[in-house]
Formats: sequence, structure tokens, C-alpha cells
Amino acid sequence: MTNNNKNKGKKVKVEKMFNDIAHRYDFLNHFLSMGIDIIWRKTVRKSLAIAKPKKILDVATGTGDLAIELCKLNPESIIGVDIAKEMLNVGKEKIKRKKLDHIISMEVGDSENLRFEDSSFDAVTVAFGVRNYENLNKGLKDMRRVLKPGGTVAILEFSKPKNFPFKNIYNFYFKAILPLFGKIFSSHESAYTYLPESVQSFAEDEAFIKEMELAGYKNCRQKRLTFGISTLYLGNA
Repeated sequence: MTNNNKNKGKKVKVEKMFNDIAHRYDFLNHFLSMGIDIIWRKTVRKSLAIAKPKKILDVATGTGDLAIELCKLNPESIIGVDIAKEMLNVGKEKIKRKKLDHIISMEVGDSENLRFEDSSFDAVTVAFGVRNYENLNKGLKDMRRVLKPGGTVAILEFSKPKNFPFKNIYNFYFKAILPLFGKIFSSHESAYTYLPESVQSFAEDEAFIKEMELAGYKNCRQKRLTFGISTLYLGNA
């Protein structure tokens, strides 16, 4: 099998997986992270506050939690894109209930083939999505392409704690407890075994910073959050 076929298989798998768990995604996200994911999204919003972005693109938006948080920046518009239609449907209903549909619009979109023109956005964000890209370099480059010169990319992604004993506690929870609860509440065991597997194999810290630089970003930096469970990466076009 060629690498291209393998990549296509991954994209189909990820799309189906998130469509299947869309109806339970928000509950499980907050429950399994004990609400810490809400704090992480606030950190993304605060990191962009000084730039005061007016037009924001949220890639791999899922059900729109980050897009909703970014509304506190008072942007003119936020567009959320995702390959999983059912996730977007959940997000659209949530956004409508919060009366934010005049600011946030959501649409099916491929992170590596964004439909937008060059230099369209002041900021591009991704929360827990880049590790699912088929071609990381291509996805990072396309996000940079749609950023205005000097615009900011903010990438929030899971990472692996390094210090004892939290590293050991985290590994046990992530590899044993999380898949078990995911299976019980979502009836989709593979979705919550995929999560630790994808995090384990994903580049982080200096390796991911290097990927950003190869894609053309400048002033790349990172901030590890909550003992290193997640990391916020920032760069400029």
C-alpha cells in the first residue's frame, strides 16, 4: 500500500470516528479532562487578545468550543471548518442557542485544502486537531497561506508530561482509564484508544516547532500547560 493510500485511510477513519461520537463528544471532552480543556481554550483566547484579531479561522473546529471562546475577543467574524459533518451539526445548534450565529459560521472543510484566499485572516487556530492531519506540513502551510502578514497561528495540542510522578499517573489514566470510560459512555472503543495512540506518536516541543518553521512560520514559541498535558504553540506569518 502506498503512503498516499494510507493517508486517505486515516482521513476517512478520523472523519467517521468523530461523526460517530459527535452526540457525546462535548460531554466526554469535559468529563474526561475534568473541565481542564475549558481553561486551555481560555489560554488560547488570552494569547490572541493583544493582537485583537477581527477575522479568525478555527480549523478542526469540531463542535465549536474554541470558536465560542474566541467570541470574547469581539471579532467581526469567525469561520469554523471541520471534515466531520455531524460534529459541525452539534456545533451549529450550540452556537444558535448561545445566539452567536451572527459571528460564527461553520462549514465542512479540509485543513490541507482550505477554500479561502491568501491573506484572509488575522488569526488561525486549531485545538486538538493537527495530530489528525494526513500531511502535517501541507496543513501547516495552508493555514499560513490564509494568514495575513504578521497574523498569528495558535495551535493547542495534547502532549506528554515528562516529570515523575505525574508522568506515570497521566500514562495510566490516558492508556487505561480514558479508553474504558470512552467505551462506556460513547459505545465507540476505538475513538478513545486512538486518542492516546495519536498523542504518543505526535511530534511535540522542539520537533513541532521545527515543523512550524519548515512551513514558514516566524517567531515560533510554545507554552506547556497543566504539567505538560497539553501545549500551546504560537507563530506568525
